Amino acid sequence: MKATEVKELVKHVKNEKMVQLFTQMYGESRVEENAKRYEMVAEGFVKEFGDKEFEFFSAPGRTEIGGNHTDHNHGKILAGSVHLDCVAAAAPNGTNTVKLISETYHQYLTVDLDHLEPMEKTTGTEPLLRGIFAGLKNRGMKVEGFDAYVTSNVIGGAGVSSSASFEMLVCVMVDYLFNGGKRDMVTYAKAGQYAENKYWMKGSGLLDQLACAVGGIITIDFADIENPSIREVNCNFDELGYDLVIVNTGKGHADLSAEYSAVPNEMKAVARYFGKEVLQQVDEDAVIENVQAIRKAAGDRAVLRAFHFFEENKRVDAQVKALEEKDFDTFFRKVTESGDSSWKWLQNCYCNETPDEQSITVALALTKLYLDKIGCGVCRVHGGGFAGVIAAFLPKDKTAGYAEYINKALGDGSAYVMHIRPQGAIRVEL
Repeated sequence: MKATEVKELVKHVKNEKMVQLFTQMYGESRVEENAKRYEMVAEGFVKEFGDKEFEFFSAPGRTEIGGNHTDHNHGKILAGSVHLDCVAAAAPNGTNTVKLISETYHQYLTVDLDHLEPMEKTTGTEPLLRGIFAGLKNRGMKVEGFDAYVTSNVIGGAGVSSSASFEMLVCVMVDYLFNGGKRDMVTYAKAGQYAENKYWMKGSGLLDQLACAVGGIITIDFADIENPSIREVNCNFDELGYDLVIVNTGKGHADLSAEYSAVPNEMKAVARYFGKEVLQQVDEDAVIENVQAIRKAAGDRAVLRAFHFFEENKRVDAQVKALEEKDFDTFFRKVTESGDSSWKWLQNCYCNETPDEQSITVALALTKLYLDKIGCGVCRVHGGGFAGVIAAFLPKDKTAGYAEYINKALGDGSAYVMHIRPQGAIRVEL
């Protein structure tokens, strides 16, 4: 479409298809503000690349509901896509060069598709883009030059997968612009993981990418890592009468790649004791029976993290069953158990090297004190941990009070009330 067409849609906000779609994607109260975002993106694209036909694309951030640090050892997760997203206007440019402008981060990036080898630099957007394109090519996708103007309101470096959201946005753009929009979401996710593993040197799994790509609330079993079992979970937190609140604790985790990589590496060290690659291939009872030898071979923290993995997988199964049976007491109890295990066994709530910096545990403590006072709600660390965000479930009539409380304690704008959107990475047809 053209920018003038977008302007007319936004001016009137009466296009029934757009309003219906944006209500699903962003929630009823956010339709108008997101319509204006799309207008801004369209105008930015035209200003930078000329008034030519383009397509809109969107990829959401994600919330991890269950399965903290299990995907990289082929475990199970429960996750959902959220209303915070990356949005782009994009069009082919007839060259072998990608030109991408990030309005959010004030970046103007140019990538030569003939030179996608890893860079010395292992952080930032340029190596990530190279890795995504290389990953897509490795999986048989056509990648040609295009222009893109991108904005994002996914909280950066804070555990709601701003990087995976961007990765899936790039994948869906390449898919629809050059591959007919026919590739599966596992291909998207594998390309994003490849970029992080090989170009960022970050030992990430597939949870973030698949949760952003697929959309809705899903459970994934990674036992067959090449063909993960993905299943939709039919649950609506709005109908439940609860809000999911994500709290930005004030410290990002962009500089903590070593901490994140240590988690899967230590779990895999336990697996190697049994001649296996990942913990999914190991029996928990065998670890218990050989615990003394494993402690010597891999260390105590590795043993504790292995126990977290096994028990967290069981909790995901229990959470899914509880949601599908509308047994919300059990679901919330398992959320609490998951958070306790992450804190005590997984140990991803703060870094041992910097014990004076504990933004996650301070936020959890403040939230627990509040929830105890009102007599309802649960909380837990969210995502990778060590820094970033926590998650809390509260009855809707308690959300405003909690947001005011936590914003006062941690700073204005810390609390984000999430809307679970059914769409993953998509071409947005208005």
